[in-house]
Amino acid sequence: MSQRFPKILPLIVSLLFFNGCSQQSVGPEPERAVRTLVVKAEATGLSREYAAEIRARIESRLAFRVPGKLLERKVNLGDQVKAGQLLARLDAQDLLLAQAAAQAGLQAATINRDLLRADYKRYVELREQGFISAAELERRDVALKAGQAQLDQAQAQASAQGNQTSYARLLADVAGLVTGVDAEPGMVVPAGASIVRVAQDGSRDVVFSVPEDQLPVLRAATKRPEGLQLKLWSDPPAQAARTVFLREVSAAADPVTRTFLVKADVGRNDVKLGQSATVILKLPSIDSLIKLPLTALMQQKGQTLVWLLDPASMTVKQQVVQVGAADGNEVVIAAGLLPGQELVVAGVHTLTSGQKVKRYQLPAAAAAN
Repeated sequence: MSQRFPKILPLIVSLLFFNGCSQQSVGPEPERAVRTLVVKAEATGLSREYAAEIRARIESRLAFRVPGKLLERKVNLGDQVKAGQLLARLDAQDLLLAQAAAQAGLQAATINRDLLRADYKRYVELREQGFISAAELERRDVALKAGQAQLDQAQAQASAQGNQTSYARLLADVAGLVTGVDAEPGMVVPAGASIVRVAQDGSRDVVFSVPEDQLPVLRAATKRPEGLQLKLWSDPPAQAARTVFLREVSAAADPVTRTFLVKADVGRNDVKLGQSATVILKLPSIDSLIKLPLTALMQQKGQTLVWLLDPASMTVKQQVVQVGAADGNEVVIAAGLLPGQELVVAGVHTLTSGQKVKRYQLPAAAAAN
């Protein structure tokens, strides 16, 4: 054992020597190229966007006034209709029989009244000749009046039954567009059940929902010119938004979404029913506003952080900021930054505190330098 130790000792020493050399040969961490942005304060206005839909100012659910079996429906979804146009028709056989019965009752009441009137005239002559008493003539007069009342009742019933028969034809009240079909031929429909829905021609509304906490902002913004604007999804990107005007705010929140339904007047423009749109709420301009892209922010332990660049040492350090609001793909910084500071706006999740970096340059710019 003692003879082997002198031979092993030089080997151990050499391994320790080479290990120390390998540790000393590790070079410094390479500088990471980062995109930076110099913070600037600008005067700008925020905006809020809401998904919306174009609807008719008035949409009617048209129905029959009488029950019956639906024989035919003359219109389909999307059809344009005119005032007085036939939309649907019921089986009117029972109604026609009832109308015939009413007409027969009217004829019977007419004959009865005419007979009572002739009797009354004869009794008047007999009374003048003294053959009957005044009481008998009075009874004949009462019978004639009762017969006339029965005739009036029969006339009213016949007229009402005629109306009932006409109710078997569903006509359009005004010109418009069929936006819904609720019954098919062959169905037995009760009175008042919707058959078709018709959106009346005229002004259009854009309808959208607003959370409760944003209602005061909505009312304040709509008092200014161009405070509420509309952008159709089908509009070209370069087309400017059109101004709309607040018309109605729901008095109660939706029980499911807890939002308030808002309607704004679009007027009689080239908008079509059912078009999807975005309503843009323009907020007042704010001076000295700092806005950053979302890529510059990161979350850590419940805090929002950015990486500040020290131009002198070209190292980065973390800075806590407070976000005020969102504006599209940018955020408004309420506190934590000052104009003139430079920060990293891309690759923030790969940096460490105190790490040396360099500003990223495009290949063309780097070749020129």
